[in-house]
Amino acid sequence: MKSIAELEAIRKKAQDSVKLRSERDGIRVVVGMATCGIAAGARPVMMALVEEVSKRQLKNVVVTQTGCIGACRLEPMVEVYQGDEKVTYVKLTPEDARKIVAEHLVNGHIVKECTIGAYEK
Repeated sequence: MKSIAELEAIRKKAQDSVKLRSERDGIRVVVGMATCGIAAGARPVMMALVEEVSKRQLKNVVVTQTGCIGACRLEPMVEVYQGDEKVTYVKLTPEDARKIVAEHLVNGHIVKECTIGAYEK
């Protein structure tokens, strides 16, 4: 940094990033990355999500990680938050993750066969 203006630009960029994450129109994708999730294959699932979101340049989507979601037998698990709605996907593969980005995040169609409700039937 060479000036106050540069520092102010960095500050604004960081604030805009935080604002995007908190906006109700944005989509937050949370991957369970506790030991149980990682052992079940959550890391490749998360990488597939990040790569697909980046490839499609989805600016309103944030992919994050969390600890144990609470149903270890259903890992890898992903929760998609959009507004007041939450969809929980279970037993995912990287291919499922790419399908979720294409169908749910881009087109707004829940991938029902990968949801916890479909798995529990």
